Amino acid sequence: MKPSAGNPVIVPDARSIFRSPVSDSVVRWEEYATFNPAAVVRGDSVYLLYRAEDASGERKIGAHTSRLGLAASGDGIHFTRRAQPVLYPDRDAQQGNEWPGGVEDPRIVETGDGRYVLTYTQWNRDVPRLAVASSTDLVTWTKHGPAFAAVDSGKYLRLESKSGAILCRVVGDHLVATKVNGKYWMYFDVPDILIATSDDLIHWTPLEDDNGKPLKVLSPRPGWFDSWLVEGGPPAILTSRGIVLLYNAGNSATHGDPRLPTHVYAGGQALFDARNPVRLIARTREPFIRPTEPYERSGQYVEGTTFVEGLVPFRGRWLLYYGTADSRVGVATWAPKGRKR
Repeated sequence: MKPSAGNPVIVPDARSIFRSPVSDSVVRWEEYATFNPAAVVRGDSVYLLYRAEDASGERKIGAHTSRLGLAASGDGIHFTRRAQPVLYPDRDAQQGNEWPGGVEDPRIVETGDGRYVLTYTQWNRDVPRLAVASSTDLVTWTKHGPAFAAVDSGKYLRLESKSGAILCRVVGDHLVATKVNGKYWMYFDVPDILIATSDDLIHWTPLEDDNGKPLKVLSPRPGWFDSWLVEGGPPAILTSRGIVLLYNAGNSATHGDPRLPTHVYAGGQALFDARNPVRLIARTREPFIRPTEPYERSGQYVEGTTFVEGLVPFRGRWLLYYGTADSRVGVATWAPKGRKR
């Protein structure tokens, strides 16, 4: 269900200003777009780390500077935002990877020792790189750099990579990173979904096929809603029936589902083996979420998006946060049978 009251839950705000440490100029850091959020429960509130774009650069997707804002809500619908971004390009060791495009599209998990681990895209307008940051309070972040930097003397540093969904287990209202077969696992990338493992949630190694190429575990299907591309969504969840991965899906212009608009982004679900995270068991035949509301089809991406990135259990129901048309943040809710919404 997409609640009509409160949606979209985060919208652009031209009043917010921030002095960029790189350009040493004051920018309206969330003036142009606010979208593609990560979500986590802390205390009695839901927190969103959302991508915010200023109005610099050309008026096209990927041409602005992105930073991550932080917002909190006691009900998961109505949010109060911090005035300043919490993760942004800075004069630091990651400046070359993050400027001028910024930091984009976060996903977040908790650890067993009270930390938060964030995956996000570094965009220098040359190569998008999946990166990792960590925090204990959601406000102050330590950047650890590209996720695959340590693999084979930088073998994957030029790999275009993004959308890291780390495998978790549900502990109350929290998604806690969990190991399978002694390793942490992460589904990532686009147009195919690849997979990587880690010992520490910071340094990751992509699994490879027999030809030494990154192993594809989920790929587009001609004729279906996910015919153009598939891309990792929120953190994957370990359940009694297997690993549930929500993923983003694009519809092809030439061999897609004719019932859906060309290049529309919808959401799919895949089930992987709980003991072997590379083995696909099943995937949905229809999108479980797709653009139906005006705010999901108006903005930067007029074809429409419901780009899922944030998922949390909260007070007996699940809250799914997603980007709408690369411009705003929406929420959809689901209550298990027997639970009140």
